[in-house]
Amino acid sequence: MTEPSTDLSADAMFDKALDIAEKHLKRAIEEGGVLGPYVAVAMIEAAVNSAVDETSHEDVVDMLRDLANQVEEDADEDD
Repeated sequence: MTEPSTDLSADAMFDKALDIAEKHLKRAIEEGGVLGPYVAVAMIEAAVNSAVDETSHEDVVDMLRDLANQVEEDADEDD
C-alpha cells in the first residue's frame, strides 16, 4: 500500500481514513434506500477487492482477522 507522506501516526491516518469511509458509506446506504443493508455488505466486498489491489492478499487477510477479533470482543462486552 502506498504510504501517504504525512507526519500523522499510523493510528491517526487510519482514524482519518475511517472517518472518510464512514461518510461515504452513510451516503451510499441512504442512496440505496431499501437496498441499504445490501449496499453496506457490497461496500465491504468492494473495499476488500480494492485493498487487495493496493496491498497483498496476506495484508488484507491479516487486517480482516484483526477486524473480526474486534467485532467478537465488542460482542463479548455486550453480553
